[in-house]
Amino acid sequence: MGEIMDENIKYYVVKQKALPEVLLKVAEANKLIESSNISVADATEQVGISRSSYYKYKDDIFPFRDNVKGKTITFVLSMNDETGILSLVLKKVADFKANLLTIHQTIPVNGVASLTLSVEILQETLDPSKMIEEIEALHGVRYLKILSSDATL
Repeated sequence: MGEIMDENIKYYVVKQKALPEVLLKVAEANKLIESSNISVADATEQVGISRSSYYKYKDDIFPFRDNVKGKTITFVLSMNDETGILSLVLKKVADFKANLLTIHQTIPVNGVASLTLSVEILQETLDPSKMIEEIEALHGVRYLKILSSDATL
């Protein structure tokens, strides 16, 4: 399941009642860590899950909020060192009417560069989940991972 699925990662909106309890508890632990500034050990103990479960899923579940305007999404992507790929990524951000806050690209190593973007979701920004999905699907983009988001998709 893992390696084959990784090439076709999509983002879904799933009703809370359809999620396994462990994922809901991971989301709850994330919220505790962010809002109360407590340790992973304390947060996982409070919500009743193991630290290994937390680390397994911590980057894969985000609560959906109806109002994401004015929020920031930071993501990292790995891309081939080919002319024009960065331009395509930036064009997608512009096409979705999001505001680029920060951009950092590493020097390519073995033909692969890492790009970190922080994007603000504006009032006029189109569907941020679709934006992320389309960036991830661009030719030359190897993978995309959301690092942080207060605009949780």
